[in-house]
Amino acid sequence: MDRLVGGKGSLGTAKPVKTVGSYWPYAATAFDDIRRTMPFDRPGTLSADQVYAVTAYLLYLNGIVEQGAVLDAKSLPHVKMPNEPNFIRHDPRPDAP
Repeated sequence: MDRLVGGKGSLGTAKPVKTVGSYWPYAATAFDDIRRTMPFDRPGTLSADQVYAVTAYLLYLNGIVEQGAVLDAKSLPHVKMPNEPNFIRHDPRPDAP
């Protein structure tokens, strides 16, 4: 089963644990996954405020935001994920767009 929490410092080991907190480059990815897949029995039925709240809780569990953090469309893009610097934003090859 995939984990959502933990894995900090494990990516350089023989058994990396890829979680929201250790691997994902953007908080918006968590928001999008939650929006599309939750709740399990009725995917996509949470309100935007509920999705922001679940996202904030998940980020809090991973030590990325403070307890009680309130996320919205303006604040979510400013959340800095621990592994973001390890992803390549633009492909430098001349034949790649």
